[in-house]
Amino acid sequence: MTGILAHRGPDDQGFFVEGPAALGHRRLSILDIEGGGQPMIRERCTIVYNGEAYEFDELKRTLQSRGHPFTTRSDTEVVLRAYLEWGESFAERIHGMFALVIWDAPKKKLVLVRDRLGKKPLYFALGRSGAWLKKPGRASPATPADRLLFGSELKALIAHPAMGRDLDSEAFVQYLAMEYVPAPDSILEAVGKLPAAHLAVLDDRGFRMHRYWDPPAPSSSKRLSGEQAVSAREELLKLLDAAVARRLVADVPVGVFLSGGIDSSAITALAARRHRGLASFSIAFEEESFDESHFAKLAAERFGTEHHTEVLSGNACLDEIPQAVATLDEPFADPSVLPTLLLSRFVRKNVTVALSGDGGDELFAGYDPFLAHRPAHWAARLPRPVQALLRGAASMLPSSSKNMSLDFRLKQFLRGLPVADSLRHQAWIGSFLPVELAGIVEAQLQPLVRGEVIYRQVLADAGRAAQAGILPGSIDEALRFYLSRYLADDILVKADRAGMAASLEIRAPFLDTRLVEFVTRLPWREKLGWRQTKVMLRSALQGLVPEEILHRAKKGFGIPVAAWIRGRLRELFEDLFSSESLTRSGVLRPRETRALLDRHLAGTADLRKPLWTIAMFVLWHRRWGSRQST
Repeated sequence: MTGILAHRGPDDQGFFVEGPAALGHRRLSILDIEGGGQPMIRERCTIVYNGEAYEFDELKRTLQSRGHPFTTRSDTEVVLRAYLEWGESFAERIHGMFALVIWDAPKKKLVLVRDRLGKKPLYFALGRSGAWLKKPGRASPATPADRLLFGSELKALIAHPAMGRDLDSEAFVQYLAMEYVPAPDSILEAVGKLPAAHLAVLDDRGFRMHRYWDPPAPSSSKRLSGEQAVSAREELLKLLDAAVARRLVADVPVGVFLSGGIDSSAITALAARRHRGLASFSIAFEEESFDESHFAKLAAERFGTEHHTEVLSGNACLDEIPQAVATLDEPFADPSVLPTLLLSRFVRKNVTVALSGDGGDELFAGYDPFLAHRPAHWAARLPRPVQALLRGAASMLPSSSKNMSLDFRLKQFLRGLPVADSLRHQAWIGSFLPVELAGIVEAQLQPLVRGEVIYRQVLADAGRAAQAGILPGSIDEALRFYLSRYLADDILVKADRAGMAASLEIRAPFLDTRLVEFVTRLPWREKLGWRQTKVMLRSALQGLVPEEILHRAKKGFGIPVAAWIRGRLRELFEDLFSSESLTRSGVLRPRETRALLDRHLAGTADLRKPLWTIAMFVLWHRRWGSRQST
């Protein structure tokens, strides 16, 4: 199980086996290279830990004042001793990115914890009386269980000889709609994901799990006064600068991803102030509408970094598809994982740790759908026949293969109008609506093609947000959706798997706990204007980030999927969408699914998103297959 995760930790390995517990660890050495080996044992408690605790020095001083001795400089020992001091409540005192498991031998208790925003993954399976429980991520309090498997990636659990590969049908239809499998489920019915900000325990009382943190609700929906806004901008920049400083701490070389967007430019600017000769990295695309390398070059020149650029050809990305499927080990339909894999490999040639701008869009309403939120609120009130007429007119527009073309945005906007307000953003960024899914999945899956099933997790998140006082259908609810769901299950999955595939640790200063809690408390009106996203962030960065970057249009980190399906990828897609291939999947109706590809190839529709989503599932199914549970 640890061997298949060697890419996550190529520097060292260790094992602990005692009584009913067996823990394994692969190490990517970042801090205290000599003394931080794992599994680490203190007072008969053993930890295996993936990630970083950024404020461990401060926590270490607190623990020393309470009588705890330390023999290493590593954050691992601090985390373990925090558990020894505070028990299960220790997770609330750890700030950073982490997934960890502690075996408490005196209490015969296994503890699993995941960081607040889900930066590091943790899969698990529960067994009882020789059988694996279905959907363990939804286990009720004190679920009886006598066996638990865990790992940082699904492939680690699959490596266990007793673990089957039975498909979770509900997770499959959710994947088709959302482009990822939402936690707490996985694509396999016997495996779950520990959700972000959760702690779980297995002991003689059974298995139980609880949430230990939630993003704070906004303090008000009213705009700040002029003086308050100035103070907020100053505090924002102060918190971001401190977050960057904490993430530059390492005993190995550190660099930064620099795409040329606002978020990565802000991180680079602050890091360059503290790190002389900072290395920055970007990739360039041959396809002009997807390339933003000239902005990265501009930023690097202003900040004085040692900038490295790699030009990607379409063929380089295409060659990466098999590796992506093997790396991800769950179906995952965000095509930007391909350039992220290539970029990570490129960066790893020079550094072991890289800072990224992940989280800026989710915190500051940076995605294009935020600009459509208020217009959609009114357009959705139009009579259904009028909406249908508008969709019909939009469908007649020529289909463009360019990145975020006008026709693509307009069609997505209209497509999401009939959906409930709390689900509209998911509908906009997803591949299939329930009515569309009904036309392509096999008969045995038809009962699952209902909104309450497909959007189960999104609806649960919305319910929890409402309990915190956030209005359904509001921009605050949308911000919470992107932060708690899309970020955790898409963006951070992509960053973790791509980085770890190259043995590269990626750190995200925007996701610092103190910064997140500060920004989520701000009124949404400070983040989003009628025509501009990231309002407060842009204002706070004045004088730090070049004006050309602060006021540029968002491009996104994509690849020209629509054009490639009609060109370089056509042969692959013809194979994936063949009747034989689709029949072998057992879950897709061959004729109806193939019709989607025919429409795209004919140029009558831009179906890049649903086609890519299906293709990634078929490739996943071929690679990981099906093995019955034992």
